[in-house]
Amino acid sequence: MQTVTVLGATGSIGCNTLDVINRHPEKYRVFAITGNSQLELLMQQAQKCAPRFVVIADDTHYKAACELASHYGVDAEILTGSHALEDVSSAPEVDAVMAAIVGAAGLLPTLAAVKAGKRVLLANKEALVMSGKLFIDAANQSGAKILPIDSEHNAIFQCLPHDYEYGNFTTAGIRKLLLTGSGGPFRERPLDSFSSITIDEASTHPNWSMGRKITIDSATMMNKGLEFIEACWLFGAGADDIDVVIHPQSIIHSMVQYIDGSVIAQMGNPDMRTPIAYGLAHPARIEAGVKPLDFSDIANFSFQTPCLKRYPNLKLAIDACKEGQCATTRMNAANEVSVAAFLDGKIQFCDIAKVNEATLNAMPYVSVSSIQQILEQDTLARVKADEIIRGKFQC
Repeated sequence: MQTVTVLGATGSIGCNTLDVINRHPEKYRVFAITGNSQLELLMQQAQKCAPRFVVIADDTHYKAACELASHYGVDAEILTGSHALEDVSSAPEVDAVMAAIVGAAGLLPTLAAVKAGKRVLLANKEALVMSGKLFIDAANQSGAKILPIDSEHNAIFQCLPHDYEYGNFTTAGIRKLLLTGSGGPFRERPLDSFSSITIDEASTHPNWSMGRKITIDSATMMNKGLEFIEACWLFGAGADDIDVVIHPQSIIHSMVQYIDGSVIAQMGNPDMRTPIAYGLAHPARIEAGVKPLDFSDIANFSFQTPCLKRYPNLKLAIDACKEGQCATTRMNAANEVSVAAFLDGKIQFCDIAKVNEATLNAMPYVSVSSIQQILEQDTLARVKADEIIRGKFQC
């Protein structure tokens, strides 16, 4: 039986993780679940999965959390704060950690799990976007096993040879990694109408059910840009080793192209429980509650090259990947600020990419080699992005 900590339990990935775990009580036991503001949902989850600890990221919610725990008959110990997140990620009793806290807030607890040598089910893109080299070096040193949970990276992982050596495309006979994306809700929308895109329109994805921030990132294709950077670190790839392919149906989740002309693809209905179950059970497979793919229902598969004028955030992310760790850290920070500003009605949809680019252009590149320096650049970029929004773009 595996003991699991679920970071970000109230998000889409966290809820799906607990759904899969609850289907296999003989295989998995929940050690801790964590959340931030959705306290009632968190306590309902705790009532069902009976963790030893429930962690609230925000200290100010402690009293309310304790009251709700009592109301729902939750017997778990309630902890708060960033250190508690790291503690339940690195505790000796824990075998696996689902890293599903969205954004930079997930970096430190995920890194704590890696340093402790855990089996890390990585659904937090920002951990590698912000600290790729440090993250991979820490995993190599501790012996942590990183299993990608994003559907695209999980697909690539499934399509690679079982004996794949990190970064060795030549020995594996790999020509390209093909990272697929739906193109979001505005794939065919006229570019001259982007300034009128509403929050509700951008918050609705045609295929996937996700949180608001990730859904906005999908609409701008920043999500694919972050995945591009993450793929480089996960598989030891260079920027020229990866192509992004738009696949509106979201049935093929990604592919690996080999030098003999073969292309191996991983397919399935767009349901995150598939990669979650694969990560939990690897190298075995378990039932995940996902409807089997019915080929009689599939009208067609279509593919196209992304238009970078339509998706400037994708180009920005690829360019930042080529520039280095400082650029990707700053870009991620700026994007979190600009997306939040859009969701607050402070800027327009098309301003998101403008704020991100302006932030990168306003800050000279510096070398970063420690987590402290990375967090410092993250903070500086957030301040700069906020200044740019207030000075140039705010409605």
